[in-house]
Order: sequence, then C-alpha cells, then structure tokens
Amino acid sequence: MDSAAIDRFEASRGRLASLAYRLLGSAADAEDAVQDTFLRWQAADRERVEVPEAWLSKVVTNLCIDRLRSARARHERAAGAWLPEPLLEGDPMLGPADTFEQRESVSLAVLTLLERLSPVERAVYVLREAFSYSHAEIAGILDITESASQQHVHRARIRVTAERRPGGEADPASARRVVEEFLAAATSGRTERLVALLTDDVTAVSDGAGLSKRLLRYKTRERVASYVRAGFKPTPAKRRLAGGSPAMHIALVNGSPAVLAVVDGRVVGAVAFEVSDGKVASLRGIAAANRLARLNKAWRQHELDAPVITAW
Repeated sequence: MDSAAIDRFEASRGRLASLAYRLLGSAADAEDAVQDTFLRWQAADRERVEVPEAWLSKVVTNLCIDRLRSARARHERAAGAWLPEPLLEGDPMLGPADTFEQRESVSLAVLTLLERLSPVERAVYVLREAFSYSHAEIAGILDITESASQQHVHRARIRVTAERRPGGEADPASARRVVEEFLAAATSGRTERLVALLTDDVTAVSDGAGLSKRLLRYKTRERVASYVRAGFKPTPAKRRLAGGSPAMHIALVNGSPAVLAVVDGRVVGAVAFEVSDGKVASLRGIAAANRLARLNKAWRQHELDAPVITAW
C-alpha cells in the first residue's frame, strides 16, 4: 500500500474509532473493528472508491453490526455480564462533543440503553445523532432505504427517550460537588446523609470487582446506600485485592463524574455517577481489569488533580 493510501486511512482513524466505540461500547472491540477496516482498505481496489471517507464508514459500521450479531456478543450481553467500557475525559475515542446529542451519545447511560436496540437501529441512531449523517448517507452505508433509515431512527429515539432520565445535561462543576459530598458520606459512615443524596429511583450496577460472572444490581435508596457503604469500607482483603491502599480521585469519565481508585499510578476501580437535580441517580462500579485497560493507559498520561482521599 502506498503512503498516500495509508495517510488517507490514518486521517479517518479517529473518527472510525469513535464511531465503532459508540456502536460496540467497548474500546478494545472498537480498535479491532478499525484494524479490520484497515485490512479491508489495504485489500480494496482503491481506484474504484469514489469517496474514501464514506467507504470506510460503511465498512466499519457493518463490521460492528456483524460483531453485535455474533453469537459471542449475544451471549455476553444476554448473560448480564456486560457494561460499557469507561473512557477518561480527553480520550480521542470519545469523538465529537460539540452538541448535547453528541456528548449524550457517548455517556455510559445512553451506551447502556443502546444495548436494547437492534444492531441496525443502534447504527442508524449513532450515525444520525452523533455524526449527523443524512438519511441518504445512512441508507448507503447500511444498504437500506431512506424511509427505513427514518423509521429506525424514529423508533430508536422513542426507546432511548422513554428510558432516559429527563432534565438534560448536568453542570459538571455541580455534579462534581455532589460526588465529593457523596464520597465523603460513603467513607464516613453517614448513612442518613448518603441516602439523602440519592434519587428515589436510584439504581446501581457493579461488575463485582471483576469476580462475578453476572452484574450485581441494586435498587431503592436503602439498598444502594448499603451497597455503597459496604463497597467503600476499607478492609485488609480489599486492599490485598487492589494491590495496596488506593488514593481516590474524581475525574470525568464519558462526560460524567467518576471516583477512581488508584494504586501506584494504576486505576484499579471506577465508580461512574449520573447526577440529576443535585442527587445521584445511578452508579456503575467497574473493577474488571479488561474494562479499565484503555482508561489506565490514558490515566498514565493524564495531568492529575490532587486526590480527594490520599490513602483509603
């Protein structure tokens, strides 16, 4: 392959990775899809490709749809052991963030909701909402009619909107203050204050520190508060599992505040928060090493704020 063809692909790599991440919810799988797209580009008759960007978008989107339809992906998601892979603020894979729709489309909450769509509905929704493709362009990418594209995005918007929390985008500074107060309550034993910081319909999901085959789910303020108190209570066993006594940092993950547990510069756990009207509406606890690999890579290059807890 000549250098011009490589340069043309590399110019699109970031956009392709961001598209694949939104479609798959996994940075590792997105990287694989982009690499497979490069191999297709390498083998293609590029003289016959009229618009390389459109060709590449079509290939990566359809590769992602194939992955979503695969037996392995269906098993993982059906088994209840799947969570979106969190990405640290500034990660180029998060992609375009100029509009509310673009920022929302990469939030952990929406990535989780997208799991309930069919692969084609998910692709149409992402292409339209996050990348502003026209229905004509989407039809070309997915080999469907413009009318079908419009119907898919209409159904997807209804399903996402029906289950999405109302209230729009939370102010980052206010959301961070809520999380700081929440962390203080969680680590001090102030259970009543902890419950008061939760919405009436709060939910929590955890991968069980990577030790559980299924996600652990909690509902009601009392149960979530109990889970949080137990989770944030330091014990020798937890420190052994973490590899030391973690420092607790607050950072932005997929556009929302998160508490990161860090030992010797390595993120060993993340709790991502959704904040609504000054209270915590949902928590997602992630500690499986494979889900934190890309976040860790970005963390090592991140300009760090002082930890809110220096040694847990």
